[in-house]
Amino acid sequence: MAERHAGMAEMAPSFGSAVESLSAFVLSGGKRLRPTFAWWGWRGAGGAGDGEQADAVLRAVSALELIQACALVHDDLMDASAVRRGKPTVHVEFAARHRERGWQGSPERFGAAAAVLLGDLALAWADDMYTGSGLTADCYVAALPPWQAMRAEMLAGQYLDVLTQAKGDESAEAALSVARMKTAAYTVERPLHMGAALAGAPEPLVTALRAFGADIGVAFQLRDDLLGMYGDTDVTGKPAGDDLREGKRTLLMSVGLRRADAAGRATEARLLRTALGNDSLDSATVERAREILVDVGAVAEVEAKIEQLTGTALTALRTVELAEPAGAVLDGLAVTATRRTS
Repeated sequence: MAERHAGMAEMAPSFGSAVESLSAFVLSGGKRLRPTFAWWGWRGAGGAGDGEQADAVLRAVSALELIQACALVHDDLMDASAVRRGKPTVHVEFAARHRERGWQGSPERFGAAAAVLLGDLALAWADDMYTGSGLTADCYVAALPPWQAMRAEMLAGQYLDVLTQAKGDESAEAALSVARMKTAAYTVERPLHMGAALAGAPEPLVTALRAFGADIGVAFQLRDDLLGMYGDTDVTGKPAGDDLREGKRTLLMSVGLRRADAAGRATEARLLRTALGNDSLDSATVERAREILVDVGAVAEVEAKIEQLTGTALTALRTVELAEPAGAVLDGLAVTATRRTS
């Protein structure tokens, strides 16, 4: 990031200051789960823990953080989110910069344009980082299919997310499809696939890691949905209830609506449906929606689904032999991803 920022600042100082914001966004926080899963896919398939080849793999999998930056910057813009990691989102930051300096035109349109461009830049730099990582030609070619699939799946999942919101699809099937495509594939499944491919893993090992990753990835998203509704804002960095305001058709909301309808609780179901997508929702209504989701058993059902997915994921992991300590680390990461508080 320092190298790219310096190059941009020298070539175009005004853009250099924008790149500085992207760099700060990438380096200021996040769980680093994607490169971590990729690294342990590599190690589990017998990849070295140190040395020249390991250094190249570390650079290659670190490019996943730039994929994540692209996804978050664009996602925040599409969802009109104001806060990320306890700070203004990129489009909000640049709109404020426009407003403070009295520039011409709409601050909001300027902020949106800056977010689109900086998200695109992160995606381009991810490719640069991967291709320039120093991987051998064989490693590069072996990991190219998961690398390419991951980026396409991430974008497909994002489209499914906005499509589900636009259609008002309340089904559990739609919610789980978004979770699989938007989160599971590029958060856990494909990073593990990529790491294993870099180490030349045999097909049974890749299959097991992908099965583990797919289920843990969905469980990760379901935990995220619960934190989005019930998490401590000081810990999560996002206001509680944002998913409601943004109209997210999560599994939590799908289950809550199904259960409220089935129990004949029309008033509660109506409140949940009215709250979805209401960007001016007050805190009292958010609190009432949270109570309803607990009362009808939606939270308990989603918690049970997380446990089920974690169990099937760990079962898949134990069908193959991994080079240690990868097995123990992935076991721990499964817990970290699905029982976290932020």
